[in-house]
Amino acid sequence: MSTVRKPLYADGKPLEIERKYLIEYPDIGWLENYPGVVKAEITQVYFDTENEQKLRVRSWKTADRTVYYLTRKKKISDMVRVEEESEITERDFLAMPGKGIGEKRSISKTRYCLPYHQRTVEVDIYPFWDDRATAEGELEREDEEVVLPDMLKVIREVTKEKEYTNYNLAAGRPEK
Repeated sequence: MSTVRKPLYADGKPLEIERKYLIEYPDIGWLENYPGVVKAEITQVYFDTENEQKLRVRSWKTADRTVYYLTRKKKISDMVRVEEESEITERDFLAMPGKGIGEKRSISKTRYCLPYHQRTVEVDIYPFWDDRATAEGELEREDEEVVLPDMLKVIREVTKEKEYTNYNLAAGRPEK
């Protein structure tokens, strides 16, 4: 959906560059009727690792099918991570906690992927909030800005606020 070309890290691995925003709870009807929207029910489970990487498995369920992913991320800066992602089987997804890696945290959410200005805006609705949500956009460079639809009311950018990472949201919900 997105036309973002992922830049590569020095070792040839793809980089994920994104900005994240705390937004007012959006109009769900507007999201669901947005032209080209893709709606997914997502469950993400994060695992402790012995190095600086974050290890995550994810189920991504749309109206048509469910796909499972294994993702390894390594933080380069507040906005940039090296990201390696591969599709796995449902069996592998369900077996992950049994592989000797301690389960850390899990989170479920509904994601709306909106094509907007030659990019994709991802709006995440969490079951523990009824007054706010998050929106993010992937970029090609750190100095780019994310353009959000006017219907999404930004409270503030939270890209650099650790408590708004999905990893940390899975452990506790920020109050502000």
